[in-house]
Amino acid sequence: MRLTGIETFVVGNPPPHFGGRYFVFVRLTTACGITGLGEAYCVPFSPHLVAQMCEDMFARYAQGTDPHDIEMLWRRVYSAGFTQHPDLTVMGVLSALEMACWDIIGKAAGQPVYKLLGGQVHERLRAYTYIYPRPGDATDVYHDPDLAAERAQTYLDMGFTALKFDPAGPYSAFDGRQLSLEALDLCERFARILREAVGSRADLLFGTHGQMTAAGAIRLAKRLEPYDPLWLEEPLPPDAPEETARVARATSIPIATGERLATKYDFARLLDCGAAAILQLNLGRVGGLLEAKKIAGMAEVRHVQIAPHLYCGPVVGAANIQLATASPNFLILEGIEDWGGFHAQILKTPIRFEDGHVIPSTAPGLGIELNDAVALAHPYTGTMLHLDMTQHPVR
Repeated sequence: MRLTGIETFVVGNPPPHFGGRYFVFVRLTTACGITGLGEAYCVPFSPHLVAQMCEDMFARYAQGTDPHDIEMLWRRVYSAGFTQHPDLTVMGVLSALEMACWDIIGKAAGQPVYKLLGGQVHERLRAYTYIYPRPGDATDVYHDPDLAAERAQTYLDMGFTALKFDPAGPYSAFDGRQLSLEALDLCERFARILREAVGSRADLLFGTHGQMTAAGAIRLAKRLEPYDPLWLEEPLPPDAPEETARVARATSIPIATGERLATKYDFARLLDCGAAAILQLNLGRVGGLLEAKKIAGMAEVRHVQIAPHLYCGPVVGAANIQLATASPNFLILEGIEDWGGFHAQILKTPIRFEDGHVIPSTAPGLGIELNDAVALAHPYTGTMLHLDMTQHPVR
């Protein structure tokens, strides 16, 4: 079996853009006609340039090779250009190619990928969603705790038993910082009102995006502890796990982090210093499925759990499901509400969601196929990146 071709798709994600402004998909083809899908997450260049990067990397390191040889592909790409160092751009592109190889491998074997990663551990995967806005909202659900509490009931009615929210305010290229007293008050009010609304029916997941210093995060955590959130997410920027570990030691709230890390080497630092109880690896960035499985194993040794991160398209979502299904230390899976809307339309068969859980597909490979007609009907024509942060200091 040999890889012979690559197609790329830069798909605009229509309003309300939940999951980002666009998705970058790849499809690899073998000489015997088997195809596999992959997705790159949040590479910080124009998505059309990212598509070219995927094509370049494929031509240099994958074309003509056997898709089963994941380790060979991985080490060649990781060492490309005399680097041998975690690089989010390289790893994002490699992740797309690597998960496409796994899709091919599973299809060739007639098995879902999780059967090839150690077999099925979980029959259902507990899922969570952000508390999202809806058309007709009179206020901003991201800043109005009363509306968030009302919306939480809607999600509970859908079967969710965990909800995430992020009222800490903007994240900036100049973070970390101390949150203002106003922001701290709003964060505490969100936690209190949501806990009163959901009681013990749902876990609360407190999201931040690296806004704080360790001292600032500890101040916030003290305010949140009475409301027993399941986690405090990424309180510090990702470049100083030793500082995040200071927060972990100072609070009873589990720390979750990892969406902006890549490779086992980044996660080893995180684990070695005890910075996190929950790893949020993103399979469109971390280095692919096999790398994620290695990281999950490293975490398992330390009794740390995984909660695969998703704020992109459903191809990464499908890869997350494969990893979660085969991982004993899986905790919970991030989704975009109930995996419906455009995330369902872009696939020939939507991901199966039932009563707050994802049901792993028994179809071979990643268990999904791209709906080409939908993908081609929604080209991304904008100039903004998938995600952005504030470009000036926040006071």
